[in-house]
Amino acid sequence: MDKIVLREKVRKLRSSGSTYSEIKKTLKINIPKSTLSSWCQNVKLPSWYGKKIKELNNRNFSKAQKMAWASNRKKREDFLESVKGEAIKNVSHLDEANLKIILATLYLGEGAKWEGHSGLMLGSSNPNIILLYILLLNRCYGIKLQQLKCRICYRADQNIKKLESFWSKITGISRNNFYKTKPDPRTAGKKTLKKDYKGVCVVTCKGANIQLELEQITGLLLKKLGACSLEEKR
Repeated sequence: MDKIVLREKVRKLRSSGSTYSEIKKTLKINIPKSTLSSWCQNVKLPSWYGKKIKELNNRNFSKAQKMAWASNRKKREDFLESVKGEAIKNVSHLDEANLKIILATLYLGEGAKWEGHSGLMLGSSNPNIILLYILLLNRCYGIKLQQLKCRICYRADQNIKKLESFWSKITGISRNNFYKTKPDPRTAGKKTLKKDYKGVCVVTCKGANIQLELEQITGLLLKKLGACSLEEKR
């Protein structure tokens, strides 16, 4: 195509509101944008051209944003798969001794440890912590669900029957093994803001000897790691 004819076609398309990318696509040409810009000097653009460019920019930004989200999501998925793979390796090597150490550490953080206590007591609002604790008690010491008792610490605006039903389903502990409890009086007239808050489930059972063993395990673990047990610091 003659250069002068091509130039006129470019200017005509530009004056009708076409972008340089649209012009190149329409005329099926591969000419640098800088050349097209020089050809279109003094071409008057339609009054609505500014709005068109704004819409195109917004559309391109949205597309780029979606691509970035997809890229980040893929990176996160790959990272989680890598972490999961390492976790699987660690869990696959657990033996009974390792499980007792895990139980002792869990009890150190969440369990009751005062002197003279006649058994085991651990409470948490996290279902996974409660479930892990129950499973470890069974695996390490053969404690069955029938031996466990529960009580729920809850707020004044919560329904205790619904809470007991929730925790009974999570733990597998019969509703008959739940102690009757009263709501925290300090919460009267105050709305529970966390919708998924199901109170604190406190699991108890006999086992003063187990409690002492778990405390010994954590004390020895601290020593092995180069620290002193709390008893030695007193």
